[in-house]
Amino acid sequence: MAVNIPGLVAVLVFYVIILLVGIVAGRKKRSTDDFILAGRSMNSLVSVFSITATVVGGAYINGTAESMASMGLAWSLVPPGFFLGALIVAFVYAPKLHRLGCVTMFDPLQKKYGKYVGGLLFFPEVMGDLFWAAAILAALGSTMAIVLDVQSWIMILVSGVVAAVYTCVGGLQSVAYTDILQLVFIIIGLVVSFPFAMQHPAVDFRSITSTWTGQVPVAMIGSYIDVCLLLVFGAIPWQAFYQRVLACRTAQVARVSIALASVLVIVLGVPPLIMGAIGAATDWNQTSYEGTIPLSPEMQSSILPLVLNYLCPLPVSMVGLGAISAAVMSSADSVNLAASSVAAKNIYNDIFRPKASDREVLWVMRISSLIFAGGACALAIVSKSVYGLFVACSDLMYVIQFPQFTCALWASWANGYGSVIGFIVALILRIGAGEPLLNVKPFIRFPFYDEVYGQLFPFRTLIAVVSFATILSISAITNLLFTNRILPASRDVLNPSGRHTSIPTNTEKNGMKFLSSEEIAL
Repeated sequence: MAVNIPGLVAVLVFYVIILLVGIVAGRKKRSTDDFILAGRSMNSLVSVFSITATVVGGAYINGTAESMASMGLAWSLVPPGFFLGALIVAFVYAPKLHRLGCVTMFDPLQKKYGKYVGGLLFFPEVMGDLFWAAAILAALGSTMAIVLDVQSWIMILVSGVVAAVYTCVGGLQSVAYTDILQLVFIIIGLVVSFPFAMQHPAVDFRSITSTWTGQVPVAMIGSYIDVCLLLVFGAIPWQAFYQRVLACRTAQVARVSIALASVLVIVLGVPPLIMGAIGAATDWNQTSYEGTIPLSPEMQSSILPLVLNYLCPLPVSMVGLGAISAAVMSSADSVNLAASSVAAKNIYNDIFRPKASDREVLWVMRISSLIFAGGACALAIVSKSVYGLFVACSDLMYVIQFPQFTCALWASWANGYGSVIGFIVALILRIGAGEPLLNVKPFIRFPFYDEVYGQLFPFRTLIAVVSFATILSISAITNLLFTNRILPASRDVLNPSGRHTSIPTNTEKNGMKFLSSEEIAL
């Protein structure tokens, strides 16, 4: 099979357009606040498009098609899960965070738990971002290999470099405006592709009449509930999401933007669902596909590019490929900017260099962006278990980050001691539950454990509840001990809430607004 030259040229032209839009949008000299939050001036239209494009990434599109093709509608949980998670953010978390004038979602964590403990909580986030970026770049590489017949590592590097370049140039301003263009490509590509695929003579929907809905065995109900809650609440504590929230002009703009974006998110989940059903209903013997039939599990994960390549005319498959490329870029640049923003602001500036100049923080952010992009590309190229690592990190966001973030915003008595102990307890329990995708054997067997199917109890949700209880109870106990002088103030090494002095409590530093401990308690 020869390299698809027209398709390759089309993809490269698309990348050049995205790169130029990103550079032009971010060409003006910007402060740190402009770089991270686009000057807090994002309007509703831009924010809706940017939030939607961030969520509807390559993993969202490919994963939705894969789950529909392999397990049916009942297990295609990502679109409704992200929809509900976004609505909760819109009406609960976003207004609170916006009113507090945060720069990143880690500001309240550092103010509540102390700058070092808050910095510790950055690592589950950055690992999740890193493996998320690697997973979607790897998915793009496999798609390009199928449709264009080019080496996957080439397109992984090109995609990572392009996203990193315009992110370094203009920060959120560049990312937001490229998101608009990318979302247009996503919508056009998805809407145009599936009608052509449905008309292919190899597609017979009668073959999946009794299977397309999927089923949830009684023994799997606990796991099913666990995954549902993971997708809803695990989607809440992501910096890439709140970067757009905090960039909106007002809390009302943020609320409306997220609510509208959540509707677009679930609507844009419909075309991948249809494409997955088409893949399941296809007799691949009637196509030019030369691989193993029925499709192997590895090929099931590439069901969307297979449908595009073998069931659609070449021009249409190129349009669909543009949608996948746009989806990957829109997520890759978002997580890149999110990770580099927190690394520069909350870690470098707040912990190591409180007196760093605005210019210095900007350069640290740019360097962090390049390092992050390089790491994501390297993982996408060499690792065969990126998806498993991404799943594990997503779990950590649910069992660790969600309780920590929620307590920092609403539990006035939460402190660094509760945070550290809660982190350790949740981490041990999650590792102890094992992870089949990473070949990690469990040393903790929750109720209904099965030797074949593993943990059938909703253990992630249980760990999240234990994490909440640990943070709140340990915080209450330590507050009581120090308040009543049972323990001397000299032993208060983690500075419980209300006694932080290391991060400025005035209004601004380097053009960025900070919070006082009194504001956090509101």
